Amino acid sequence: MNKRNPVFLSLVIIAGTGLLAFAIKCIFDPVGLVTGGFTGIAILVKNLTGIFFKGGIPLWFANLVLNVPFFLLALKIKGKKFIGRTAFATVLLSVWLYVIPEIDFVSGDYFLASIFGGVLAGVAMGMILWANTTTGGTEMVAVLLQCKLRHYSVAQIMQVLDGMIVLAGLYVFGLRSSMYAIVAIFIVSKVTDTILEGMKFSKAAFIITDHYEEIAKRVMEELERGVTGLEAYGMYSKARKCMLYCVVSKKEIVFLKELVHQTDPNAFVVVGDVREVLGEGFLLPK
Repeated sequence: MNKRNPVFLSLVIIAGTGLLAFAIKCIFDPVGLVTGGFTGIAILVKNLTGIFFKGGIPLWFANLVLNVPFFLLALKIKGKKFIGRTAFATVLLSVWLYVIPEIDFVSGDYFLASIFGGVLAGVAMGMILWANTTTGGTEMVAVLLQCKLRHYSVAQIMQVLDGMIVLAGLYVFGLRSSMYAIVAIFIVSKVTDTILEGMKFSKAAFIITDHYEEIAKRVMEELERGVTGLEAYGMYSKARKCMLYCVVSKKEIVFLKELVHQTDPNAFVVVGDVREVLGEGFLLPK
């Protein structure tokens, strides 16, 4: 199935919102981890209204009610095309929050909640963003505010909004909960980036050597990797040299360094991380 097939994308959104709802309802909510967004506000509202009646306002209802006015405003300002799959994902998240039973999977363990919940929520957000959509919330508000505050980016406005929500969580749930919430936010961010950028990290090597032809030949024959020769000019030596550039897997970088050292012990090698590589011998373009 084509990964950009609408049916496949819909299934990814359904799975992603379900996983996110589980993390929110069964991990973050029981210990009061407010990680920003409208779901963070929903956790606050549930706790505060629990004073007046048992259980407080449900997470699904608060999330839906908070999003509706901003979706209507976005519809008026940005039009139907802007909302797109975001409305579908937002409604799905509320449906999942309604359907999933309220079970405490962490038994009051803040450390487990921040780590395990952060990983699950990160995977979920990665899936949702990979499908080119969001679950509304503070991102929708940030986009609308940016129409007036044009000298600020959407990301900057979101940081301020989510920061205010986390501070509100500090007031309601206390310092300990908020500190673990910050840990969870960091993990969510890192895991989301990993999902979006791919886990097939590679290594790029720049090799400056007088034996560039011999090293290039060995790399192409023994590692079966392509090598590019770049013209380089030494600012100190004033000499022109051929600098080799090649990309290999994390496992192959060990063999590459050994190969270079065997051929030219005086070679200058710079190794760096590469997030994603598309093309022959690596990932195929989507």
